[in-house]
Amino acid sequence: MGRPGRGNRGFGDPFNSEFTPDEIYVPEDFEDRQLLEKFLSLRRRRKVEIRIPQRGQKRDFVELVERNARLAFDQRFRTPAADAKAIAENLASVLGLESPPNRIECFDISNIQGTDSVASMVVWEAGHMKKSDYRKFIIKTVQGPDDFKSIHEVVRRRYKRLLEENLPLPDLVLIDGGLGQLHAAAQALDELDLPTLPLASIAKKEEILYIRGGEEDPVVLDRTSPVLHLVQRIRDETHRFAVAFHRQRRGKRTLTSELLSIPGVGEKTAKRLLTRFGSAPNVAQCSLEELASEISPHLARRVYQYFHPANSRMGPDLR
Repeated sequence: MGRPGRGNRGFGDPFNSEFTPDEIYVPEDFEDRQLLEKFLSLRRRRKVEIRIPQRGQKRDFVELVERNARLAFDQRFRTPAADAKAIAENLASVLGLESPPNRIECFDISNIQGTDSVASMVVWEAGHMKKSDYRKFIIKTVQGPDDFKSIHEVVRRRYKRLLEENLPLPDLVLIDGGLGQLHAAAQALDELDLPTLPLASIAKKEEILYIRGGEEDPVVLDRTSPVLHLVQRIRDETHRFAVAFHRQRRGKRTLTSELLSIPGVGEKTAKRLLTRFGSAPNVAQCSLEELASEISPHLARRVYQYFHPANSRMGPDLR
């Protein structure tokens, strides 16, 4: 393949010497433009110019590229407010809902080998994620890594409370998971006498939507579908929120365990230190005097020596 001439300007990878064009058009000037021109010219072994067209066909071409790029970005990463209603209508059609959902509540479970199991719930309402309504759940009744029982617990707890407090129910309950998670959530809703509350799940990787009552006919949407992008956006936010909460819980447990490994420090002392100083790293940075202001001088010295073995002989004698 020969070197591209002016007929190929604007195409190819500008950092590949074989495809570097003679001219590159940009919508506006930028810092180090001349430096980039020099760099590209060296790679091209021929003069390369970066131009900022102000009028005419070239300017029209730059504006067209800019509009297309913005449109592609919006379609991939955003749900424009103007289109939220239409997407909700399409979602209702896909899931067989009587009306477009205004509020969606989505659940996910997070655990590692069954430890520190937690759940999250995020809310999409009127076209936006409503972070003020997000909720965290600590799994209370499930032992070990059982996502099905965990989903059953949190869904039951959530809607039992809404019923008891006479609060409105969402238009759609969405579960991060497949058929097993869907059936676990459905059982919880049935136990609360909520068999008609719309419920669906989205399976990981396959991105298949399962709908309660229509499990044998799952919905497979086109990967470019705005409806799928909305569901993925809600699901991904739920997963992020659950993982963040799980890490927080696991971190606190690990830090508490570290304090409990210090001879003489029990749960009561560890809790007191964490309550006062916030975390084990903060405790580790405390002076001997600061520790002794919260716990006995004897324990304070043990804690201080644990985190400062090289300085175990330093500090005032508080015995």
